[in-house]
Amino acid sequence: MYGDTEVMHRRALELREQGVDLRALADRLVASTEGVGWTGRAAAALDERIRVRAAHLREVAGRHDDAAEALDAHLVEVDRLKETIADIERRAGLLADANTATPPSGHRDWLTLDLPGL
Repeated sequence: MYGDTEVMHRRALELREQGVDLRALADRLVASTEGVGWTGRAAAALDERIRVRAAHLREVAGRHDDAAEALDAHLVEVDRLKETIADIERRAGLLADANTATPPSGHRDWLTLDLPGL
């Protein structure tokens, strides 16, 4: 019923890798203008513009890291709830009679099901 959390953990890893790539791009961008060798107002303007763009890239990289952390935290909770649901289902199968209506396997309604003995 629910998605494969391993796929989503891989997506979180991809987000982190993209953050690393963005930081490296920012570093390369700044380094490319440091060795230009010319001076003046145009050079200063270029330097400022590149530093602002690099700062923006680093900010976006940080957001990638934050998104990956939030996704991983969510997935830990999803996995925990899936395990809880499976445990409740197993115990309910041992206790329930044929007349007891139960949610579909894996459904979150197992978390709020009121069965005598559980």
